[in-house]
Amino acid sequence: MTEQKNNPLHGITLETIVTRLAGHYGWEELGKRISIRCFQTDPSVKSSLKFLRKTPWARDKVEQLFLNTRFPSE
Repeated sequence: MTEQKNNPLHGITLETIVTRLAGHYGWEELGKRISIRCFQTDPSVKSSLKFLRKTPWARDKVEQLFLNTRFPSE
């Protein structure tokens, strides 16, 4: 529990992260920013989640982009 105290992603699902990034950047730009095939070839949230859950280095890149992105106020 203490580990999560300072985790900025605590409580945010991977699905939420991918959905918000895709909505903000669009799949094409997301594929340029993070060069992984699931964002470049027939992208979808479902296929991206499947890949990212199995691939820690790619998930780390997606989470870092999410943390560095300034989203407009909702």
